[in-house]
Amino acid sequence: MSRDVKELCHWADQQAAKIIKEKGDLDSYTCASGITPSGTVHIGNFREIITVDLVVRAMRDRGKNVRFIYSWDDYDVFRKVPGNMPKPEELEKYLRYPITSVPDTFGRDENYARHHEVDIENQLPRVGIHPEFLYQSQRYRANRYAEGMKNALQNRELIKECLNHYRDDDHKMKPEDVYWPTAIFCGKCNKDTTEITGYDGEYGVSYKCECGCEETVDIRKFGGIKLGWRVDWPMRWAEEKVCFEPGGKDHISPGGSYDTAKLVSKKIYNWDAPVTMKYDFVKLKGVPGKMSSSKGKVISLVDALEVYQPEVLRYIFAQNKVDHEFSISFDLDVVTVYEAYDKTERIVWGLEEPKEKDPAKKESIILREKRIYELSQIESGMPKVQPYQVPFRLLTTLLQTYDGDVDAVIASLGDVKSEQEECLRRRCKCAWYWVNESAPDCAPDFCFKLRKDGSKAEDITGDMLKAVIRVREEVVPKVGTYALDKECQQAMYDIATELGLESKALFTALYHALIGKDQGPRLANFMKIIGKEKLAKILSVY
Repeated sequence: MSRDVKELCHWADQQAAKIIKEKGDLDSYTCASGITPSGTVHIGNFREIITVDLVVRAMRDRGKNVRFIYSWDDYDVFRKVPGNMPKPEELEKYLRYPITSVPDTFGRDENYARHHEVDIENQLPRVGIHPEFLYQSQRYRANRYAEGMKNALQNRELIKECLNHYRDDDHKMKPEDVYWPTAIFCGKCNKDTTEITGYDGEYGVSYKCECGCEETVDIRKFGGIKLGWRVDWPMRWAEEKVCFEPGGKDHISPGGSYDTAKLVSKKIYNWDAPVTMKYDFVKLKGVPGKMSSSKGKVISLVDALEVYQPEVLRYIFAQNKVDHEFSISFDLDVVTVYEAYDKTERIVWGLEEPKEKDPAKKESIILREKRIYELSQIESGMPKVQPYQVPFRLLTTLLQTYDGDVDAVIASLGDVKSEQEECLRRRCKCAWYWVNESAPDCAPDFCFKLRKDGSKAEDITGDMLKAVIRVREEVVPKVGTYALDKECQQAMYDIATELGLESKALFTALYHALIGKDQGPRLANFMKIIGKEKLAKILSVY
């Protein structure tokens, strides 16, 4: 297979190649992402962050020097109170303020915006994402963009033409309409309830506010003026020399905000717009009650990492096409996602081969799976050691058998190397959370608790009682010595047959005796996991 095909087997690599081709050979390439921290930064917002991260990794793999910036647009106006915030009546008082001037009603950080910034900044390293954070409130208040604003104010009629370019006649601004590319937070009341009344052609801007304040300010000194986002965006492309920035499908649609910003960037700031790509939305499926009630049905990165270990969460985004909508599941599909990741891992480490028979196609599949796997890791590239694999489904059984004791679970596996433990513990933590918080609603058959209190199933009587006792006396002592699970099952079938019982009825009785339910994990394997000592003790009451 050619080198080009190998390098372009993933969309992130294709995008990296496109950036390098369109922007040429540069000393450094700036890749950008950003959001307004007006509420919980949710998993849909995370798609943009990880999209940039995957492309950044692909560019660095090509030996390029890349600057990855993440802008907090925290000088935006606080327009409405999200439904999942504490003390909403207190927050209501700060509507129309810049969000950095709104208090943190959680009582943890210096302001509302900073609370949401800290939440994501603390979590991104867990998934191997390390951008350089830029705070737009600081930059505007430090008058960093005075020249950019002056340029926009002097060329406001040209900007008006750019904004009108893709609009139909019903939505175009009219020649007589007064357009200002800037907005002002009042120097007296701090709200954006202002109206610009004049501009001196250089740095002086006059405004009046609903509170009665009227003044003329110097944009080189006054920190309360900022560009509207349709001009702010391209201004910062030029300021930061941005080469790549993706956008949601609502912004990247033909004639949308990206196309308008592209015009402003070139005509006003003499900067060719960055290469972009469209990403689609992320939906949620099977959200546990605990999450939906606490977050108002907004799932954060923290929430997702409760269920998905970081490598698997990255895998979800890496293996999906960036311009396709998909759902992140918290229901029974979680098991399927882990199984898919594990299969990719086995293929990459040579433990399993794709079913494809054609050699060329098989090699293509292996290359693609390897690339997805590399991009899924917390640290870029392949892990130094092969991770220890234990299926998620089995892990839920082990954890419940050992009452969530991760040390006991790892000890029971018997062959976990010390360098494999950290990753395995992350998976154990996620499996334990899922089986306690999600499974009771979406997969109750996964949930059980061993009888360890000496209680017994009262419905086990007559010949069924004899059968259970025989299992205890004849099968349990051999648990752990059967070469195959089916040999253990056959021994129990034989007991049922000898006593004239349906084997299914005996299995149901044993589940009643062990966990008080009609069914549970596959019985023979389950008994091996429990161990003959615990089994003998639980069944000793019969």
